[in-house]
Amino acid sequence: MARTTGSDGEKTRSAIDAAAKRLIARIGYEAMSMRQLAEEVGVQPAAFYRYYPNKQELLFSVMRDHMERLLGAWQQENGKAQGVRERFAAFIRFHIQYHVERRDDVHIANMELRSLSPDNLAMIVKLRSTYEGSLRDILDEGIEAGAFDIADIALTTRAIIAMTTGVNVWFRADDRLTASEVAENYVELGLRLVGAKKIETIAKGGRDVPVGPKIRSF
Repeated sequence: MARTTGSDGEKTRSAIDAAAKRLIARIGYEAMSMRQLAEEVGVQPAAFYRYYPNKQELLFSVMRDHMERLLGAWQQENGKAQGVRERFAAFIRFHIQYHVERRDDVHIANMELRSLSPDNLAMIVKLRSTYEGSLRDILDEGIEAGAFDIADIALTTRAIIAMTTGVNVWFRADDRLTASEVAENYVELGLRLVGAKKIETIAKGGRDVPVGPKIRSF
């Protein structure tokens, strides 16, 4: 592989991060060596240590960056929706679309928690809990407003996160349904899961669309 132009600066660090994500997603963190990473980027192995003191800090940086970007993107999206049903639908659409566009990040974030040191794991778990808590807040609001009927809010929150994240396992760009169409089906599933009192309309793209037709099969 041709050597990356310029071995210093954000360009090289970004190249290291991108190559690390590709390798970890493909062969796993434990199997990835610094020599492999250096060859993937096109730099000498010693260049790696200018940016990260060790392999563990690289993994932590990649996972923390993913979570911080996820939280920031959701905060922006959350501010656009009004009403608890609209915010709930927005969360499902956002979660599915964001994750199917970042499969390596999601794979690493879920599969490599086991490879983090205890301190780094605690920080990533805290960020994950913050994101999960944003959905729980919506569900709490829905219960208080009488819009949702949920027996176990903690379990329901985790079920929705698992259900929507699971799309990454099977979704392909050339599937019969687009990511947006899958998300709309999952909005319907989600509304049923939270015991929405009435099938009403959910704001989408500046207009109201009916929610409630028969869910299409996959």
